[in-house]
Amino acid sequence: METYTDVLLVTANVGSLFDNVSEIQSEWLREFFTTVHNLKPRFVALHFQEVGGKDYMVNMGHAEHFFWSIETSEEMKDFDKVCIYVDNHFKAVDSFTALGSMYFIHKSLKNIYQYDFNAKDFKAVSGQNKYVGSLDGVTTVEKEKFPKNFWPDFKWSRKGYLRTRWIIHNQGLDLVNVHLFHDASNLIACNSSPSIYSANRKKALRYVINRISDSSYTPLPFFLFGDFNFRLDTLSLVQNLSTSADVQTVKDGSDEVEKIIFEEKDNDHQVLLHIETKLFAYLHQAVFREDNGKALLEYDKEVSAFHDVITEEEILFPPSYPYSEDYTKPTQYMNTRCPSWCDRILMSHTAQDVIHRRDDRERSVVYNTLGPNVCMGDHKPVFLFFTLKTNYH
Repeated sequence: METYTDVLLVTANVGSLFDNVSEIQSEWLREFFTTVHNLKPRFVALHFQEVGGKDYMVNMGHAEHFFWSIETSEEMKDFDKVCIYVDNHFKAVDSFTALGSMYFIHKSLKNIYQYDFNAKDFKAVSGQNKYVGSLDGVTTVEKEKFPKNFWPDFKWSRKGYLRTRWIIHNQGLDLVNVHLFHDASNLIACNSSPSIYSANRKKALRYVINRISDSSYTPLPFFLFGDFNFRLDTLSLVQNLSTSADVQTVKDGSDEVEKIIFEEKDNDHQVLLHIETKLFAYLHQAVFREDNGKALLEYDKEVSAFHDVITEEEILFPPSYPYSEDYTKPTQYMNTRCPSWCDRILMSHTAQDVIHRRDDRERSVVYNTLGPNVCMGDHKPVFLFFTLKTNYH
């Protein structure tokens, strides 16, 4: 007999949340709880990146409180089975990823199993299972920080992946929390197409996909969701935005490019676009928001290298990053980076096959941002709600 289970997957880079907890946290939680209330999922997976924020040594305590607020909330009380994994062991420099994954299973959902990577077997899930710390020796999660020798020219940082495996009513799934490398400099990002950063992310993502598809364990349909840091093809975009502008390149004392300024030829030579290492100020910022940024999707090219193994629901929401951290400006972007769809939920072709699509109900699959009109920090969380086809005997 075919049965159906409503599933909610959420990915959220919460780095900036912990730097201004008091202002953002309650709004953040309210948006999340409202979504759970409206969609009524039976299985919820939350993947967090940058747990503890930039200043994690100071803010890790806030992070634990944040997880506790979700876990003990009135809104989640009908989820009687919970699995929580938080890698907050920042003293272990070689393995710290700042990733956190939370899984909530509704009391109406029986027959849930989780894989033990050590025993190579699935075990029934019950009660509260909480692991906060180094996660070394926790056998129901596979965690890896990207190897140091991967990018010899770049600063090694807390990037990697966390993987868990599940059986929901006889349907197996891999759920993988991923955090890839960012663009350190806007100037370097617009040097070439694709950029050097894009090439690094491609290598890292291929590494993750190969690791979860290798023969050590039976391959399962998988969902990869996290902060992929995918950026728009900056060189092509800049060329397009500035076709009729005068370009001025400013160099510093050592002949390094310090800034690029594009001025309109007429219109009193108004500055159209100003780029520095951490500045991307475009005069007509509204283009990133109007029609959900649809005109920019042609520059969103990084995922296309993976179409052999990965697919994604259609993006109908504006770029998820970098939103203003000023809670009075929840829909404004900061002028630090070119807005882009960093936060994504990607899936294997086999995972797409187990999504039940009904024609009669318009919300059978929803792919969107959480809190489009409130401040959620510099990243808007992204969620995918769908009905999983499961066989129940």
